[in-house]
Amino acid sequence: MLAIIGGPPARFTPLIELYQRATDRLGTTAWPVGMHSPGFIADTDDEATQLHYPRYKVLHDRIGALRGWPPMRREDYAAEIEHGSMYVGSPETVARKIARSVRTLGVGRFDMIYTGGSQPKSARLRSVELYGSKVVPMVRDILSETA
Repeated sequence: MLAIIGGPPARFTPLIELYQRATDRLGTTAWPVGMHSPGFIADTDDEATQLHYPRYKVLHDRIGALRGWPPMRREDYAAEIEHGSMYVGSPETVARKIARSVRTLGVGRFDMIYTGGSQPKSARLRSVELYGSKVVPMVRDILSETA
């Protein structure tokens, strides 16, 4: 499993290729690679970011202070959703982004980390519900279209 918690997922391609070359060279089984990344799903993109950003920022800034990171700005957060490995939005938005990352990396599994921040319990439960009932089936459909 690759913990891709920031930046473009494609930058992990060399690690996956290295793993596959190493298993070939050693004559061992190359198990499918998986990834997990942070995300949050709501009924709309706007609702997801409104619920997620303020609480995620607190968490990010607390960890960042220990690691020397600057405080997260709203535009950094938006850029991570747009180009990085943050899966936040409506079911359709998140499904398209997951499918794109799965295709790019050739991974066999995607796990979403949905606990990044202190969102209300009802919002977290809704996010998990949408992930299972809408996002996963959409990702399967998208990926089967190109198979």
